[in-house]
Parts: sequence; structure tokens; C-alpha cells
Amino acid sequence: MKLFLKSLLVSSIALSASAFAAELSYKVYNPQTQAIFPVTSTLITGEKDAVLVDAQFSVNDAKNLVKIIQDSGKSLKYIVITAGDPDYYFGLEPLVQAFPDAKVIATPEVVKHIQATKEGKFAYWGPILKSGAPSQIIVPNVIEDKSIELEGERIEIKAPGKYASYLWVPSNRTILGGVGLSSGIHLWTADTQSKEAREEWQKVLKQMSRLRPSAVIPGHYIGAIPTGSQAIDFTYNYLVDVDKVLKDHKDSASVIAKLKEKYPNFADESSLELSSKVLTGEMEWK
Repeated sequence: MKLFLKSLLVSSIALSASAFAAELSYKVYNPQTQAIFPVTSTLITGEKDAVLVDAQFSVNDAKNLVKIIQDSGKSLKYIVITAGDPDYYFGLEPLVQAFPDAKVIATPEVVKHIQATKEGKFAYWGPILKSGAPSQIIVPNVIEDKSIELEGERIEIKAPGKYASYLWVPSNRTILGGVGLSSGIHLWTADTQSKEAREEWQKVLKQMSRLRPSAVIPGHYIGAIPTGSQAIDFTYNYLVDVDKVLKDHKDSASVIAKLKEKYPNFADESSLELSSKVLTGEMEWK
């Protein structure tokens, strides 16, 4: 059998079947540079049922997810929101309308974060999203369990109290990285403003590596989905570089210049610019 990673606007990847024991397939939707953030939504499918992981930022992109799910012919059982950042849940509205029987769930920490920040996030991002902004913000229901099941296969929620929480499918050794994993873009570090917060993030990345995953699906990426654990290595090394730069440079312009020098080929610089202003104290971000 095979594990398929299919991404809109990105070439398809078929991984070797030898390591896998579960009949689960993965279809990855990522709007790439056509969206404000290249955020990942993954449809995990079995023979009859499906689980959607994350709901997109714009409701327009979420409508694309609706079509993908409908075209799959599967019954959507869960929508799992892995992070409290708005690009993971603002798109819930059309999904809930299309699939009212699907359970929308998130960990207690994620739900708490959404409840505390949703008004401020909507006030900031709503005018930027324009027609892609939701007319109502849907908050997931709390799940206390540390796993869900899809046709008998366990999907585990790892590091649920951490910024970089993620999903782990042990049967085919797949990580769905959520906000904690990126590839081919500047990391969004505005929400990890202290060195201690970034060190906690790095600890979670080390935990991911110890699982020895066969496939890793990053929560944000530009280009193709990297093979193996490359997204883990990239994210970890980028965080190391951020702290090295912050040690010697105290203004955002210098931080931006140094990180652009280190990563010269990344198309989008908005995350780098905002994060650098926040990390140097030039801008407040909640």
C-alpha cells in the first residue's frame, strides 16, 4: 500500500509502501503564494471516513477544502484544529455549514487561546482578508483525550500544552506538524517572543525527531513538501539562527537583513518583518 501526499499547486509525492501498515491516505491542500500565509490543511482518509486537520485562514480557501472533501466521497468525522492562530481556524465557517455532523475539536490549550484572542485577531486580520474573512468565528469544542481514531487507526495529539503541538499517526509514522513546522519560508516567531518560548519549541522538535518519522507534513511551506524529516531540521536550525542574530542585533532592520542574508531565496518576507519588529520590542503583538 502507499501513503500519498497530494498538494494543490505542488507536485504529488508518493512514498515507499514498505514502512506502512495502515490504509490511510493524505491529501494536502496548501494555497502557497496565493494566500496571505501558505498554511496546510490535510485530509486523512480511510476506506469510508475522513479527518480534516486544520481549516485554512480565508473562507475562500476553506471552500476549496469543502470541494476536496466532497470529491473524496468520504464521511467527514472530525475537523481537528491544531493551533490557536487564526490561519488554522478562521476558515471553519463554510466547512461547518457543509459538514454539520463533523465534530470540530481542539485541545483545551488551543480552545483557551482562541477564546482569549479571537476578537483581537479578527480586528487585525479581518480588513486584510476582506472577502475571505469569516462572518462568524467558530470556536472548536474541547477534546480531553490525547488521541482520536479513524477506522481503527490511532491519531495521537502530541505536546498538547506546547506552542508546537502536532499530530502523530503511529501506523505509518507520519507527523502532521501544525504551527510548529515550516519549510521554504521565514518562520513566524512573533508568538514565541522569549528565548525560553523558542527553546520549548525546539524541545518539541527534538521530540518529533526521536519518533523517527517516515513522513512529515509541515503546517506552513512554500514549494514541495520536503521528504523525510527535513522540515523538522529546517525549523530547528532556523530557530537557532534567530537567537544567534538576536544576540548581536537589537533593531529589526538588522535582524531582517541578517536573516535574509542567511535565507536569501524566500519569496515572502512579511512574517520575517513583523516577527523581527516584535522580537526587538519595536512592535507589540498579542
